[in-house]
Order: sequence, then C-alpha cells, then structure tokens
Amino acid sequence: MEQSNHLNSLSPAELRLLIRQEDPRISTTTGLANGYQQANVIILPNHLADDFEVFCRRNPAPLPLLYRSQSGETSSPPLARHADIRTDVSQYYVYEEGCLVKTVSSLQSYSAQPRTASEQQAAHHGLWSDMVCFYLGCSFGFEGQLKKAGVPVRNVEQGTNVSMYRTAVPCIPAGVFSCPLVVTMRPVPAGMLDAAVEATHLNLLAHGPPVHIGDPALLGIQDLSRPNYGEQVQLQPGDVPVFWACGVTAIEAIISSKPSLAFSHSPGCMFLTDIPDSSPSSPTPPPSEGSAGSPSTGQNLELIPFCFLVSHNPLLYSLASQGAVAKIRQLETIIGEDPGQRGIRALFVQDELLRSCLALSHAFSVAITTGFPTHYMHSPPDETDGPPGAIAMATMLLSLGKRVTMVTDRRALEMNRAIIDEAVRTGVLKAAIPLVTFEDSGPDSALHFLCHHGDPSKPRYDHLVAIERTGRAEDGNYYNMRGVNIKHLVDPIDNLFIAAKDIPGIITTGIGDGGNELGMGKLKEKVKTLMSNGSLIACDVPADYAITAGVSNWGGYAVVCGLYLLHTCPSHQQYRKKGLGLENSVPQEQLQDWTANLPSVDKEESILSTLVRFGIRSGKTGHLAMEVDGLTFHPTHSDIITRLLEVTRGCTTPNI
Repeated sequence: MEQSNHLNSLSPAELRLLIRQEDPRISTTTGLANGYQQANVIILPNHLADDFEVFCRRNPAPLPLLYRSQSGETSSPPLARHADIRTDVSQYYVYEEGCLVKTVSSLQSYSAQPRTASEQQAAHHGLWSDMVCFYLGCSFGFEGQLKKAGVPVRNVEQGTNVSMYRTAVPCIPAGVFSCPLVVTMRPVPAGMLDAAVEATHLNLLAHGPPVHIGDPALLGIQDLSRPNYGEQVQLQPGDVPVFWACGVTAIEAIISSKPSLAFSHSPGCMFLTDIPDSSPSSPTPPPSEGSAGSPSTGQNLELIPFCFLVSHNPLLYSLASQGAVAKIRQLETIIGEDPGQRGIRALFVQDELLRSCLALSHAFSVAITTGFPTHYMHSPPDETDGPPGAIAMATMLLSLGKRVTMVTDRRALEMNRAIIDEAVRTGVLKAAIPLVTFEDSGPDSALHFLCHHGDPSKPRYDHLVAIERTGRAEDGNYYNMRGVNIKHLVDPIDNLFIAAKDIPGIITTGIGDGGNELGMGKLKEKVKTLMSNGSLIACDVPADYAITAGVSNWGGYAVVCGLYLLHTCPSHQQYRKKGLGLENSVPQEQLQDWTANLPSVDKEESILSTLVRFGIRSGKTGHLAMEVDGLTFHPTHSDIITRLLEVTRGCTTPNI
C-alpha cells in the first residue's frame, strides 16, 4: 500500500520538518517527494574523507556524489535550504570499528557535551567537528519518473521498503575502501523494460540506468526472498528482476574499512533534497522491427539505450544505445546482399547479428568452429569460406580480453594449425590460440568436452560459434549444396551445439549462407521451403542465433564490427561494467588495439592468399584462386569489407 496521499503531496522541505519532528507516518522515504532527488548519507572522520571521495569517483553508479560537506558542517546549501543532517533523516545507523552498534532518530547528541561512553569516544575523535558528510544519489529519486513512464513501482505498490542485495561484484578500491557492490531490485514487466531504462538512464545522480537485468545469480545473489537490506518485494507474473546500483554500497564500505566512528542513514530512510530529478519526462517507445526508435524531446537520439533479451537460461538482458543498434543493423543489411544469387535474403531474421554480438560481449570464453569439406574429390576438401571469418572473430575476441579456442576436424588438425601459425606470423591473427578436436566416444562426450568434469554448472565455454561449418541434416548425414553426402569427412561437432541447449550459460551462434551450415537449424523450415535442395540439405541443428549472410565470411566480419561498436558504446559499456571503474573515455591504447584488430582489405586478402597456398578452393567453383564462393576478392569481398568498416569507424562514439 502506498504512503498516504497527504504525505505524497508535500514538498521535500515540509517532509524534512515532519521527519525532524519524528512523525510516525514516515518510516521510509520510498514514494515520497516524487520529482526530487533523495540522498544516501555517509558521515566519516575527516582523515578518511579524501579516500572516500576517490572511492565515489571510481564507482559512480552506486556512489553518485551530490555533495561533500566541510568538516563539522550540518547544513548542505547546494541540496536543501534550512536543513540539518543531524535531525532530517528518520533513522540513522551508528558504527564503531565498522560494526553497527545502534540505530538512532537523531545525531544531535554527537555534537553536544558528551555524557555516555559512546559519546565520550566520539568526543575523543573530535566529535561532530571532525566529521565529514557525504550525500550520495538514491534510486528513490527516479521512482516518480518510472510512474510517469507507466512503469509500476512494485515496492511502492506493496508498501514496502525496496529490496537491497549485496553482490559478488567488487567495487574499484580506493585507499582503505574496498567492498562489494550493493544493488536495489525492482520488478518490471518484460514489455516495459525499455521504458524503465529510458526513464532512469539520464538521471545519473540517482544511479542512472540498470546495471543488470535478469537472473540474480549472475550478480552472486542466490535468493531474492532474502534481501540483505530493506524488505522483500514480490514479483508479479510477467515481471523481470531489474537491478540498479545502490548507495548502500557506502555502508558496506564503512563495514569493510572499520573507522572508529561513522554514521549512515538507515537503508530506505533517505535525506530529501530540494533538487529536481534530471530524467526526461516522455519516454521513447520501445524499438520496433526495422526501426531503432524515435527520439524523446531534448535527448540525443543516438544515446538512448534500448534493452534486448540475450539469453533465456540464465535470463539475461543487455543494453545498447540507439546509435550502436542502428549501426549494427546497417552491418546486417550489408552482409545480407546476395551477389551469388543463392536466395539467402529469404532466411534473414532481423537482429540476430545484434543479439549474438551482445551475447559475445558478455562472454568470457568462446569456442569457434569452421570447415566445410564441400570438395570431396580434392585434398584438402575444404573451401575458402569460413576460416577467414573465424580468424577475424578470434582476433577481435582476443583483443577484448576473451579466451578463444578453435574446434576442428581431426583430418584438418595439422592444416588448421599451420594456417593459424601463418596468420599469427603475418599479423592477421593477434596471437596463437588453442586448436582442439572433438570425438564422440560415448553419450556424455559432448558434456565432458563443454564442462569441467562433465559438470553442467561448470562450463568451459559460454559461447559456441559455428561459421560456414557443415551441419547435420534431418537424416543424420551432411550435405553440400549439390546434395552430395560428405559425412565421412566430418566430425560430429554438431553434438556440442545439441548438448549446449541443456547447459545453462552456454549460448550458440551459427553463421551461414545456404542453410546447410551448423546452427541454421533455427531456420530449418524456411530452408526446406525456399532454398535449392532445401528438404534434403537443411541443417537440423539449431543455434540460439542464426546469422545469414551472402557469404559466411561477411557474417564473421560483421560480428567483429558489431563487437567494436558495442565496446565503444557508452550505454553498453556502463552496463557491462556495472557502473564501476568508468573512465571518461576508452584508454587510447585500448581503442587503438581494438581498431587494429578490425578486419581490413589487406588482412583478409593475406589470409585468403594463405588458404590458396594450402590448396583450399573456392566453394562454388572449386577454383584454386583468390575467390570465395565463386566471387573474386576484388572487387566483391574487398568492397564489402570497406563498407563494413565505413559504418563501424565512421560513426563511433568512444566515450564511455
């Protein structure tokens, strides 16, 4: 049940007066002073103040600093008129040596003549004159904007304090301050996630946009029914748990640093400021198919974040700015061109590229497989489509700090090792990567390959990518586009994708240009109906994301460019980093490394030349020449690469 309508209509100044008078109607400040910022309050000895300010600067999402007082100052002129921090919070915590020793309704006694032992200890440390107050933004400051956007605020509806949880995510330390991130959780209907994100993303003084949307276990939260602070808020059917960084992180900082004396607000009992919130009042409609949305009044269109479902198991959503989304959709359009006239456009599904890139951005360990032995009469039987795209993805993933493994057929192991070594030597590949094979030696082979000790809770990889990899058809065989069975040349790597479906935390992507590639099983019915020989050759094994391209290598290049765009997207990077350790911009050397590891005409021409030297042929014609799928490198492939780079590098905002 919401607070009384009378309280809801009062100004922050009027509410502070009631709090000073210890009005029993005000237990928490959730739902009060809508349209105004609320503040967490942390009061520390002067000798710790500089370290704590640095701690706030390094962790701006949980600790948005509104004001730092002078030593002994009781007012906060920039935030509120006629305020007294000793009386204008309904409940305070008192800490000694980092331990909570009591809860009080006023701190006035700590600036009076000492009487009790605790007050004498405070006097020994300089009493109030030695204390510095920090006022930090609070998520209650955006609850009014959520309501304006039509998003239900469940904690207010249910008349409870908001749920607050200690996470397993470490803040960036400063001096003596080091602690885990604390988050608030508000349930949001799945269809209103974009509205909730937009209503909060500009209000950086109230923690800004969410830092996580989905499964709480990904933050190290094991049980939503047991918050560390506040009260349990019930999810309604269709709700998704949405987590914002929380200023109670500062309380964890007090506990871990153990100052001799410190004070804080009691979680949920905030200081009410006279500062209006800074959020937009008219949220943008969520993006629709074929559209990146429309602007809200006064907002930079390209910076508006949108929310996308990345994974069902575990449930994970991610954020990306409208600018990044629009560019990745441009990449998707470019790679969908079909100069080989295969009819690949009929298989296109919008945003498969975007969602795959988002998932890869959140990944830590990626396994990539390629190899299509379509030329069964030649040795080697492989084609030039696939390896260049795989190597391009591998080198960007390495640049982004991911672990990368290549999975290949036993028959092609030595050849692929030589190709990787040559790619490293010529600078096409950033560094050597492990090259492994998979053999089906029993019913649990795939599980043991994918997970440590065959334990589904301990996966080795969190993303599998197949690019132009032979895919198993419905009858158990493997077919090239002409309908020739090439099963004898193929190891059952498909089993890894099948097993991954039942392992939480492993996402799969398939990249193909004909429908018979691993992962294209997601589009099987379309392939059967619309592609030549489709009923015979269609791959039966689906991937979570099926990226279709005129040539599969182009899909790999687009993934690389998409990852670059996401890692230079402010909204996405803030979300990935949970609002912690953010700099003003990507470090120049890091940006240069990412840029250097984008595909280029020179690098892709070099790797194609290496493949030809190894006797690998063009897929469609069988020519041992500088072509892929019957299309010569110049001008067709070089033009596609150039256009992808123009989109990627021409419209990137590196600031985060």
